[in-house]
Amino acid sequence: MDTANLIFNRDLIKNALYPCESPLRVSIKDDFFTSSAVLFTIIPHQDKPYELVLIHRSDKGTRHRGEMSFPGGKFEPQLDKSLRDTALRETEEEIGVHRENITILGCLDDFPTMTRYIITPFLGIIDKNQVLVRDEREVQRILKIPIDFFTSKTNFREQAVDIEEKKFPIFYFNYIDDENAQKYTVWGATAFLIVIFIEKIYELTMSELGLERFKLEKIKHLKEYIKHRNQITSKF
Repeated sequence: MDTANLIFNRDLIKNALYPCESPLRVSIKDDFFTSSAVLFTIIPHQDKPYELVLIHRSDKGTRHRGEMSFPGGKFEPQLDKSLRDTALRETEEEIGVHRENITILGCLDDFPTMTRYIITPFLGIIDKNQVLVRDEREVQRILKIPIDFFTSKTNFREQAVDIEEKKFPIFYFNYIDDENAQKYTVWGATAFLIVIFIEKIYELTMSELGLERFKLEKIKHLKEYIKHRNQITSKF
Protein backbone atom coordinates (compact mmCIF):
# COMPACT_ATOMS: atom_id res chain seq x y z
CA MET A 1 0.00 0.00 0.00
CA ASP A 2 1.33 3.46 -0.93
CA THR A 3 2.61 5.15 2.23
CA ALA A 4 1.24 8.47 0.95
CA ASN A 5 -2.21 7.04 1.60
CA LEU A 6 -1.22 6.38 5.21
CA ILE A 7 -0.62 9.98 6.20
CA PHE A 8 -3.13 10.65 8.97
CA ASN A 9 -6.53 11.58 7.55
CA ARG A 10 -8.88 12.39 10.40
CA ASP A 11 -12.04 12.46 8.30
CA LEU A 12 -11.26 9.18 6.56
CA ILE A 13 -10.75 7.36 9.84
CA LYS A 14 -13.54 9.01 11.81
CA ASN A 15 -16.11 8.47 9.07
CA ALA A 16 -15.27 4.77 8.87
CA LEU A 17 -15.69 4.27 12.62
CA TYR A 18 -18.86 4.03 14.66
CA PRO A 19 -19.79 6.72 17.15
CA CYS A 20 -19.26 4.87 20.40
CA GLU A 21 -22.95 5.04 21.37
CA SER A 22 -24.23 4.14 17.88
CA PRO A 23 -26.90 1.40 17.79
CA LEU A 24 -25.15 0.11 14.66
CA ARG A 25 -22.04 -0.80 16.64
CA VAL A 26 -21.92 -4.36 18.00
CA SER A 27 -22.07 -4.01 21.78
CA ILE A 28 -21.74 -7.22 23.80
CA LYS A 29 -22.66 -7.87 27.41
CA ASP A 30 -22.24 -11.28 29.01
CA ASP A 31 -21.76 -12.20 32.66
CA PHE A 32 -19.45 -15.05 31.66
CA PHE A 33 -16.92 -12.54 30.27
CA THR A 34 -14.98 -9.67 31.87
CA SER A 35 -15.83 -6.24 30.47
CA SER A 36 -12.76 -4.29 29.39
CA ALA A 37 -11.67 -1.43 27.14
CA VAL A 38 -8.56 -0.40 25.23
CA LEU A 39 -7.42 2.79 23.59
CA PHE A 40 -6.33 2.15 20.00
CA THR A 41 -3.86 5.00 20.21
CA ILE A 42 -2.80 6.99 17.13
CA ILE A 43 0.00 9.55 16.81
CA PRO A 44 -0.56 11.66 13.66
CA HIS A 45 2.25 13.13 11.55
CA GLN A 46 2.05 15.57 8.63
CA ASP A 47 4.86 14.14 6.52
CA LYS A 48 4.94 10.41 7.24
CA PRO A 49 2.56 7.57 8.14
CA TYR A 50 0.97 7.83 11.57
CA GLU A 51 2.05 5.60 14.42
CA LEU A 52 0.22 3.26 16.77
CA VAL A 53 1.20 3.22 20.44
CA LEU A 54 1.53 -0.28 21.87
CA ILE A 55 2.88 -1.47 25.18
CA HIS A 56 4.95 -4.50 26.09
CA ARG A 57 3.34 -5.70 29.29
CA SER A 58 5.29 -6.81 32.32
CA ASP A 59 5.68 -10.46 33.26
CA LYS A 60 3.24 -10.08 36.16
CA GLY A 61 -0.31 -11.37 36.07
CA THR A 62 -1.76 -14.67 34.90
CA ARG A 63 -3.22 -14.30 31.42
CA HIS A 64 -1.60 -11.53 29.37
CA ARG A 65 1.83 -11.19 30.93
CA GLY A 66 4.63 -10.26 28.55
CA GLU A 67 2.25 -9.60 25.66
CA MET A 68 1.99 -6.63 23.32
CA SER A 69 -1.24 -4.68 23.60
CA PHE A 70 -2.91 -1.32 23.45
CA PRO A 71 -3.24 0.57 26.73
CA GLY A 72 -6.30 -0.75 28.51
CA GLY A 73 -7.75 -3.06 31.10
CA LYS A 74 -10.86 -4.31 32.80
CA PHE A 75 -13.80 -2.17 33.86
CA GLU A 76 -13.55 -1.18 37.53
CA PRO A 77 -16.98 -0.12 38.87
CA GLN A 78 -15.37 1.70 41.82
CA LEU A 79 -13.31 3.85 39.44
CA ASP A 80 -15.16 3.97 36.12
CA LYS A 81 -18.59 5.29 35.19
CA SER A 82 -18.27 3.81 31.70
CA LEU A 83 -15.96 1.76 29.50
CA ARG A 84 -14.75 5.04 28.00
CA ASP A 85 -13.55 5.94 31.50
CA THR A 86 -11.79 2.57 31.65
CA ALA A 87 -9.88 3.19 28.42
CA LEU A 88 -8.88 6.71 29.44
CA ARG A 89 -7.94 5.77 33.01
CA GLU A 90 -5.81 2.83 31.93
CA THR A 91 -4.09 4.95 29.27
CA GLU A 92 -3.16 7.54 31.86
CA GLU A 93 -1.93 4.87 34.26
CA GLU A 94 0.04 2.82 31.74
CA ILE A 95 1.59 5.42 29.42
CA GLY A 96 1.10 8.68 31.34
CA VAL A 97 -1.26 10.47 28.95
CA HIS A 98 -4.00 12.42 30.73
CA ARG A 99 -7.51 12.10 29.28
CA GLU A 100 -7.58 15.82 28.48
CA ASN A 101 -4.81 15.17 25.94
CA ILE A 102 -6.70 12.40 24.13
CA THR A 103 -9.22 13.01 21.34
CA ILE A 104 -11.63 10.10 20.85
CA LEU A 105 -12.55 9.54 17.19
CA GLY A 106 -14.95 6.64 17.58
CA CYS A 107 -15.14 2.91 18.28
CA LEU A 108 -14.87 -0.48 16.67
CA ASP A 109 -17.26 -3.35 17.43
CA ASP A 110 -16.90 -5.09 20.78
CA PHE A 111 -14.51 -8.00 20.57
CA PRO A 112 -14.82 -11.24 22.62
CA THR A 113 -11.45 -12.84 23.33
CA MET A 114 -10.47 -16.45 23.84
CA THR A 115 -9.41 -15.54 27.38
CA ARG A 116 -13.02 -14.53 28.09
CA TYR A 117 -12.80 -10.78 28.00
CA ILE A 118 -15.06 -8.50 25.99
CA ILE A 119 -12.96 -5.63 24.67
CA THR A 120 -14.52 -2.32 23.71
CA PRO A 121 -11.97 -0.61 21.42
CA PHE A 122 -11.94 3.20 21.56
CA LEU A 123 -9.83 4.97 18.94
CA GLY A 124 -8.08 8.14 19.97
CA ILE A 125 -5.30 10.48 18.90
CA ILE A 126 -2.52 12.04 20.95
CA ASP A 127 -0.06 14.72 19.92
CA LYS A 128 3.29 13.66 18.46
CA ASN A 129 5.05 15.74 21.14
CA GLN A 130 3.19 14.10 24.00
CA VAL A 131 5.60 12.65 26.55
CA LEU A 132 4.87 8.99 27.25
CA VAL A 133 5.73 7.66 30.70
CA ARG A 134 5.39 3.94 31.35
CA ASP A 135 3.99 2.45 34.54
CA GLU A 136 7.03 0.49 35.72
CA ARG A 137 4.87 -2.14 37.43
CA GLU A 138 2.78 -2.98 34.39
CA VAL A 139 4.74 -1.92 31.32
CA GLN A 140 8.20 -3.02 30.19
CA ARG A 141 8.35 -0.78 27.14
CA ILE A 142 6.24 1.67 25.12
CA LEU A 143 6.58 1.35 21.35
CA LYS A 144 5.48 3.64 18.53
CA ILE A 145 4.98 1.46 15.45
CA PRO A 146 4.22 3.05 12.04
CA ILE A 147 0.94 1.96 10.48
CA ASP A 148 2.71 1.04 7.23
CA PHE A 149 4.46 -1.76 9.12
CA PHE A 150 1.07 -3.34 9.77
CA THR A 151 -0.40 -2.71 6.31
CA SER A 152 2.56 -4.44 4.64
CA LYS A 153 1.60 -8.03 3.87
CA THR A 154 5.25 -9.04 4.07
CA ASN A 155 5.03 -8.36 7.82
CA PHE A 156 1.70 -10.08 8.37
CA ARG A 157 1.61 -13.71 9.44
CA GLU A 158 -1.26 -16.11 10.10
CA GLN A 159 -1.66 -19.72 11.10
CA ALA A 160 -4.53 -22.12 11.69
CA VAL A 161 -4.59 -23.80 15.09
CA ASP A 162 -6.69 -26.85 15.95
CA ILE A 163 -8.82 -26.16 19.00
CA GLU A 164 -11.37 -28.83 19.89
CA GLU A 165 -11.41 -30.11 16.31
CA LYS A 166 -12.02 -26.66 14.86
CA LYS A 167 -9.62 -24.45 12.92
CA PHE A 168 -8.96 -21.17 14.70
CA PRO A 169 -7.03 -18.32 13.03
CA ILE A 170 -4.04 -16.69 14.70
CA PHE A 171 -2.71 -13.41 13.34
CA TYR A 172 0.67 -11.99 14.32
CA PHE A 173 3.35 -9.46 13.39
CA ASN A 174 7.02 -9.68 14.41
CA TYR A 175 8.31 -6.14 14.92
CA ILE A 176 12.03 -5.43 15.36
CA ASP A 177 12.63 -2.27 17.36
CA ASP A 178 15.37 -0.10 15.86
CA GLU A 179 16.50 1.15 19.27
CA ASN A 180 17.29 -2.17 20.93
CA ALA A 181 17.05 -4.69 18.03
CA GLN A 182 14.57 -6.71 20.10
CA LYS A 183 11.74 -8.64 18.48
CA TYR A 184 8.22 -7.88 19.73
CA THR A 185 5.41 -10.17 18.60
CA VAL A 186 2.02 -8.51 18.27
CA TRP A 187 -0.59 -11.26 18.27
CA GLY A 188 -3.91 -12.36 19.72
CA ALA A 189 -6.69 -9.83 20.16
CA THR A 190 -4.35 -6.90 19.52
CA ALA A 191 -3.30 -8.21 16.10
CA PHE A 192 -6.93 -8.94 15.22
CA LEU A 193 -8.01 -5.42 16.19
CA ILE A 194 -5.27 -3.93 14.01
CA VAL A 195 -6.34 -6.10 11.06
CA ILE A 196 -10.01 -5.20 11.59
CA PHE A 197 -9.04 -1.52 11.64
CA ILE A 198 -6.97 -1.80 8.43
CA GLU A 199 -9.73 -3.65 6.61
CA LYS A 200 -12.39 -1.20 7.78
CA ILE A 201 -10.46 1.99 7.01
CA TYR A 202 -8.54 0.99 3.89
CA GLU A 203 -10.59 -1.93 2.52
CA LEU A 204 -7.40 -3.99 2.43
CA THR A 205 -7.87 -7.74 2.99
CA MET A 206 -5.00 -9.14 5.04
CA SER A 207 -5.89 -12.79 5.62
CA GLU A 208 -5.55 -15.40 2.91
CA LEU A 209 -6.84 -18.28 5.02
CA GLY A 210 -10.22 -16.64 5.48
CA LEU A 211 -10.95 -18.46 8.76
CA GLU A 212 -13.49 -16.97 11.16
CA ARG A 213 -12.85 -16.45 14.85
CA PHE A 214 -15.05 -18.33 17.28
CA LYS A 215 -18.28 -16.62 18.27
CA LEU A 216 -19.19 -15.75 21.84
CA GLU A 217 -21.19 -18.92 22.53
CA LYS A 218 -18.44 -21.16 21.17
CA ILE A 219 -15.84 -19.48 23.40
CA LYS A 220 -18.11 -19.97 26.41
CA HIS A 221 -18.07 -23.72 26.00
CA LEU A 222 -14.39 -24.15 25.26
CA LYS A 223 -12.23 -25.99 27.72
CA GLU A 224 -9.25 -24.07 29.07
CA TYR A 225 -7.78 -22.12 26.14
CA ILE A 226 -4.62 -20.96 27.88
CA LYS A 227 -3.11 -24.46 27.57
CA HIS A 228 -2.82 -23.81 23.82
CA ARG A 229 -0.69 -20.70 24.34
CA ASN A 230 2.73 -22.38 24.19
CA GLN A 231 1.69 -24.42 21.17
CA ILE A 232 0.66 -21.21 19.39
CA THR A 233 3.53 -18.92 20.34
CA SER A 234 6.23 -21.51 19.64
CA LYS A 235 5.48 -21.04 15.93
CA PHE A 236 6.04 -17.27 15.93
